[in-house]
Amino acid sequence: MSEETKGKKLQKTLTHKWDNVWEKIEQNENEKIFEFGDDYKEFLNVSKTERLATDEIIRIAEENGYENLDKLIKNESKLKPGQKIYANNKGKSVVMYIIGTEDITEGMNIIGSHVDAPRIDLKQFPLYEDSELALLKTHYYGGIKKYQWVSLPLALHGVIVKNNGEKINISIGEDENDPIFMITDLLPHLAKDQMSKKLSEGITGEGLNIVIGSIPYNEKDLNEKIKLNILNTLNEKYDITEQDFTTAEFQAVPAGKARDLGLDRSLIAAYAHDDRVCAYTSLRAILDIDNPTKTAVALFADKEEIGSVGNTGMNSLFFENITAEVVSLVKDNYNELLLKRTLLNSRVLSADVSAGFDPNYPEVLDKRNAPFIGKGITLVKYTGARGKGGSNDANAEYISDVRRIFNENNIVWQMGELGKVDQGGGGTIAYMLSKYGMEVVDCGVPVLSMHAPYEVVSKADVYMTYKGYNAFYKA
Repeated sequence: MSEETKGKKLQKTLTHKWDNVWEKIEQNENEKIFEFGDDYKEFLNVSKTERLATDEIIRIAEENGYENLDKLIKNESKLKPGQKIYANNKGKSVVMYIIGTEDITEGMNIIGSHVDAPRIDLKQFPLYEDSELALLKTHYYGGIKKYQWVSLPLALHGVIVKNNGEKINISIGEDENDPIFMITDLLPHLAKDQMSKKLSEGITGEGLNIVIGSIPYNEKDLNEKIKLNILNTLNEKYDITEQDFTTAEFQAVPAGKARDLGLDRSLIAAYAHDDRVCAYTSLRAILDIDNPTKTAVALFADKEEIGSVGNTGMNSLFFENITAEVVSLVKDNYNELLLKRTLLNSRVLSADVSAGFDPNYPEVLDKRNAPFIGKGITLVKYTGARGKGGSNDANAEYISDVRRIFNENNIVWQMGELGKVDQGGGGTIAYMLSKYGMEVVDCGVPVLSMHAPYEVVSKADVYMTYKGYNAFYKA
């Protein structure tokens, strides 16, 4: 057997190729990957909206010994190392803490994801009748390709607050015995003009109207009898009226469950991988640690898909305010300087998905710098658009620190970016956390068909992301 040449030795030592998770893992981890994937699918199936995701995260947290921070604040209870707490922000975002043994002002290890996803919202006065059909007017939420949402089975999830303050939760279309809803499309025989338009113009926002029924109320001399029949059905089942829609939140999302994709069942096709895949992996990661050195934080934000605005988005002061409460229950003689030191010294993984390389669309990604499906958790130094506009752009010292953590813990990882330089771009919550002086880098799961009604991830990448987040918490 011939010896390796000097060139081959140099090539092995100096060059680098990203590993495929399936080829790198130990045999006993193969089963763990599939088990983790099954658990993740169950989470997706019950977390179709940011409210439902928040409810499920809190349910799981409480099952694992997390206490509601509100109760501790009310009782002025001091927090001790190892104590597990959570704070619920208006039922749409949540943050979990495990108090570390190290002084909290030395900083926290934070993983921040978001639980909202692109969808179709109902307008505030949505129900109308036209041409023997009852329909719902909508306003889409987040960056979608509108043509992907027609001729698609939809489920409706809603929260109605009645005039007397009673809250009613509605979910129709997820159970196989439920009816589903749909936005119709134009038959190709008559679509000459539609098909000559640009993709972005073929379906308009005002054209995304959901069909909800067609049977008229059985009484003569009435106007809009089909609409009336729908209202009567809703009133009989939920005791609501048309005015209740004006204060309600209704979301239309793809009906159906997350499914394995591929003969080898290596992939998962589902709605809202962006960003519930990072939410779930960070949730599982923090659940699997006890008594960390640094205080560990899992942050699940809302409104990221529309700019992180509102009082449940990362641009709000919710996280800062809650952390102030935590610091005040950990430290004696609280003052604002203690909070500022805590935030300044913290490290963050902005847990958001990245655009995986798709061989069907190679022209939009730089193959040398794009993340690949199956090659593990992805570090993204910068996002933004074109000239890094709106990007956090993490520094070399911090990325090197994260690289060390991953390498020391046998995490299969890769670097990535969001498309070719002049192609477009996007953003995450990273820059909103970096304003405190924290070290922040984007880090998550590569996804195919991002923002489509059904997105695709690799079970191997999901599992390796969980392992990477877990190692980060322990570092």
